[in-house]
Amino acid sequence: MNVNRITSMLFAAEIESCAKFWVDRLGYTKTAEVPEGDRLGFVMLNRGNTELMYMTWASLEKDMPAAAEPARRGPSFLYVEVDDIEATLSAMKDVKIIQPMRITFYGAKEFGVQDPAGHFVTFAQMGFAPQS
Repeated sequence: MNVNRITSMLFAAEIESCAKFWVDRLGYTKTAEVPEGDRLGFVMLNRGNTELMYMTWASLEKDMPAAAEPARRGPSFLYVEVDDIEATLSAMKDVKIIQPMRITFYGAKEFGVQDPAGHFVTFAQMGFAPQS
């Protein structure tokens, strides 16, 4: 058995601002969206070989009621490897930085932010001399 892809599914009260975060700042493209009334209930975002999905809490409650309550217990954490950490930091110029830039013991230069839904996103570029 081969695993072909793992895609993160994040949940939010509203996903328009989350989609805008990834599309406008990082160049993602909406590859699918599902309306729910006058808002989006689901969106799939893609850039290169990476994919990310957002679904509203209301859609999750309709689609998978048993998962709705456990999913609300906390934000998700994404670790996103990039090829230019400085350009990524520039794209986040007006987003609150929750983890200042640092070089880790495993040789990543990284910083962290929160997306509009409150999920934590760490951006990292590998290949730096490890710090202890």
